[in-house]
Amino acid sequence: MNTRATLANLAWLAINGSGYKRFRAALGRPRDVQESILDRYLRHNQDTAFGRTFKFSDIRSAHDYQERVPLSTYDDYRIYVQRIAGGESGVLTREPVKLLEPSSGSTSAAKWIPYTSSLQAEIRAAVAPWLFDLFLGNPDLLRGPAYWSITPALRRPGEFSSTVPIGFEQDSAYLGGAFARLAGETLAVPGSVRAIEDMEPFRRVTLLFLLKSGDLRLISVWHPTFLTLLLAPLSTLWDELLVHIERGFRMQCPSIDIPADRTRARQLSAIEPTDLSRIWPNLGLISCWGDGHAQIHLGELRSLFPRVEIQAKGLIATEAFVSLPFQQTKPLAIASHFFEFLDSDGRPHFAWDLEDGTEYSVVVTTGGGLYRYQLHDRIRVTGFLKQTPCIRFLGKEDRVSDLFGEKLSEGFVAEGIARALADVGVEPRFAMLAPETSGDSSKYLLFLEAEGKPPDNLASALETILCENPNYEYCVRVGQLAPAEVVHVREGASRRYIERLAQSGQRLGDVKPAPLSPLSGWRQVLR
Repeated sequence: MNTRATLANLAWLAINGSGYKRFRAALGRPRDVQESILDRYLRHNQDTAFGRTFKFSDIRSAHDYQERVPLSTYDDYRIYVQRIAGGESGVLTREPVKLLEPSSGSTSAAKWIPYTSSLQAEIRAAVAPWLFDLFLGNPDLLRGPAYWSITPALRRPGEFSSTVPIGFEQDSAYLGGAFARLAGETLAVPGSVRAIEDMEPFRRVTLLFLLKSGDLRLISVWHPTFLTLLLAPLSTLWDELLVHIERGFRMQCPSIDIPADRTRARQLSAIEPTDLSRIWPNLGLISCWGDGHAQIHLGELRSLFPRVEIQAKGLIATEAFVSLPFQQTKPLAIASHFFEFLDSDGRPHFAWDLEDGTEYSVVVTTGGGLYRYQLHDRIRVTGFLKQTPCIRFLGKEDRVSDLFGEKLSEGFVAEGIARALADVGVEPRFAMLAPETSGDSSKYLLFLEAEGKPPDNLASALETILCENPNYEYCVRVGQLAPAEVVHVREGASRRYIERLAQSGQRLGDVKPAPLSPLSGWRQVLR
């Protein structure tokens, strides 16, 4: 047992107890809680530039708010963010902006999200019940350190200047104050590793810290491929890493000092690098995305860690914390932000009047100063916990491939690929649909990495499902698109996919394998 990490975990558990109780109480009265959050936003921010523009002082109800304030996307905030970056106060929130957190998304250019103390408190209001519930169900997780996904810091675009700090120094700083300090005490890999911008040194140093942490209890990453790709070179680097553990390791820029640990080096020398259950015998849980397209990558993770519980995360974005794992389901983070949901006709609904089994698009208002902000996340209501809706992420609806009007969306493609693969009994390691144009012919290719050659009927099974989209079916029928094909790609497709997008300037932690890419040219990259 790691005493230092255990004490920090126990202290962390204690300070999160009140947040756990508040969340449990909020589950039974979503309307009261949501209206109270919205009222607080409007009262606190009525004298801001945004509040005066939309006359917050005249708004008396949630319905008034919908009528007065339009739906928004990040483009609507660029001018406001520039004013904040220039040092102007009272722009979106009365509360000072502590920093601008970069988020590149999977396809878009950089966004700069304002973070205030209120927004950090809203994130804590979701993290507290999640982790408290997790530790209650599995108290052994308290007895050692955890690895919380750390990604290299985004290289800052030179043209963006700001008087407000850009980005958190460490990932745990999202929580703020004592919460961040306690979280830092439980980390197997320190936040300073984030300052290593080059991927190969970053991977080596991360693996060194993880290998030294023989009592590792919890791993939390975003996409499951982040962990599988991190561990992939373990066998190749094994001898080198064991030498560093035995003799110690030091890096000057950034400053990284890993003391020698001969005892741990001897332990590891008796273990095969592929035997992960002996390397981390007390690992009890891996938390990662498991909804949408991420679910097809869980099989590889389970094969690497067959005795470890894998918990699917809720829906979390840089802008907002939408849902959380809690009591074997994923309720809305009802006590964190004000939520609205757009139905298939674009009509807005409040959190307290959603219907089970119905799909919606998520809209949030947060303490960071985003108002009726469209996340473009498609969700389905999967039931209720007390009176609060539980949701499942389906896919991004702002990611659409549209060569000739076929309008293939990520959510539709994700479910289509999953159905087609299930129909023919294929378990993929990587699967992505993308357009390709050669000469006068255009079509969609399913790039697939799987054990063995895919069955001949996979392409026809996929094409049948894609034709359920009438726009796609029409484009094929009139000859604008040829029928879809399957391209079997070699091992390591996820890595090559991520490398291509990371080289284009996207933040490594934001790049994850997706079911649909509107980009062409993947045949050369993946084969």
